[in-house]
Amino acid sequence: MTQDLLIVAAWIVGAYLAGSIPFGWLIGKARGVDIREHGSKNIGATNCGRVCGWPCGIAAFVLDVAKGYGPGAAAVALLPGMIEFSDEHLRWLAIVLVAAQPIIGHLFPVWLGFKGGKAVATSLGVLLALPMLRWVALAAFGVWIVVTGATRYVSVGSTVAALVFMGIYLWVDRGKAWGDYLAVTVFVFHVVGLVIIRHRSNYTRLLKGTENKLWGGTKKP
Repeated sequence: MTQDLLIVAAWIVGAYLAGSIPFGWLIGKARGVDIREHGSKNIGATNCGRVCGWPCGIAAFVLDVAKGYGPGAAAVALLPGMIEFSDEHLRWLAIVLVAAQPIIGHLFPVWLGFKGGKAVATSLGVLLALPMLRWVALAAFGVWIVVTGATRYVSVGSTVAALVFMGIYLWVDRGKAWGDYLAVTVFVFHVVGLVIIRHRSNYTRLLKGTENKLWGGTKKP
């Protein structure tokens, strides 16, 4: 039992450190700018794109998705072979504890004084890594593209996509969501809640009419 806990703890630490890599900030520094001092001051892909150009923003997005997907996919594939779990609940609990760490790492990166981004792209990567969430996450990503393209507000697209994702998951996996996948379900609620909480300032700017658009400038009050 002690050895199993140490294995899970090591995976958790490794996944957190991977998630803490601030790719958007690193890309900005490579171009001689600290994106925390410009635009929305966020270290994520959207602000990286605004400050450094959209090729840089796309690169940051892909890397942020990858740092979420990698640890999650590795946990799904390798962790059950390293630990013998007594039931499905414990197996998915251990996997989810590891998979959640890149999100926490992006939100609170040790390398940047625990001041990170909103973790939307990293959350997408984690969700794509979990087999019962993969296709639902892809559908939600499609919703994000449509809503963001129609409104030109990333915050609106992210919020709508998160809520749609939760609704689809609870419907499609309703047979296991409150059974074998209970740990996954709790994780889904936390991810959606984090998306909403981390966009509080965006909602305030939306109400004031000062939220930054993805393109076309900022609407002034």
